[in-house]
Amino acid sequence: MESDCRIPVACCRPRVLVLHALFWGLVSLRVFGAALLSEEKTTAGKPAVAPCWLLEEFVVTTVCSECNAFQATSWSACGYTGYVERVNCTKSNRDEYKSCRSAVMEEHLFWKFEAAMLALTVLFSMVVVVRQRWLDRLASEKVRRQIESI
Repeated sequence: MESDCRIPVACCRPRVLVLHALFWGLVSLRVFGAALLSEEKTTAGKPAVAPCWLLEEFVVTTVCSECNAFQATSWSACGYTGYVERVNCTKSNRDEYKSCRSAVMEEHLFWKFEAAMLALTVLFSMVVVVRQRWLDRLASEKVRRQIESI
């Protein structure tokens, strides 16, 4: 009598398990290492003085708009989202630029996410159908062999 376990025996061999552990260890090291490196870069590149809109109340004087090519390279506020708004701090009465998230950009990102999820749904549905057909073929072959042996 065969086991109903669908995990192939080859996946449980120590060499395969060690290779899996090594692979996922390297992937996680790469991801966490990149996160730590980017954290170090952002803290090292920050100016000593915080922007006024972090410390006090502010009023938005110019609505969120997309940065042009010059602004994207010269203003640090444009680097985060590609959109910037002009704010006036109430206490210090300074005008500064603040990165913002545009509604158009958010809608665009939402539809990109929806398209990616739809594509993944179709892909994995096809994988499930192909795998089920393969397993059905294996089961029918097993039954055919059992019948032939009688």
